Amino acid sequence: MADGYEVDLDALDQVVKELNQVLSDMSGPKDKAKYGTYLPNGSLGNGFTEAQELYDAHGEMKQKIEVDMIAKIEKLVDKFGKKADKARGVYQDAEAENAVKETGGSGVADRNS
Repeated sequence: MADGYEVDLDALDQVVKELNQVLSDMSGPKDKAKYGTYLPNGSLGNGFTEAQELYDAHGEMKQKIEVDMIAKIEKLVDKFGKKADKARGVYQDAEAENAVKETGGSGVADRNS
């Protein structure tokens, strides 16, 4: 680029691909938190006050993991991936525009400049 810096569009593509892979990989922990932590009634015992407290604590922690941790991480990674993809598009458009300016729209570089 004429400004003395260059953006590696392939590197930005790679970032977007890797972030999308992170989102895909997060389905495992998300499913595990949602479906793999079920406590059936009676599994902690019956007939004592602490059993219900344990069930309630488990439910609260399960909710925090699903909503406050995993969902927020997914949202953050998705947001960053979309911004990286958008930045890549802007840089690619700018690069194409500069190429047109350098060639004078003819597709051939202006050797007199």
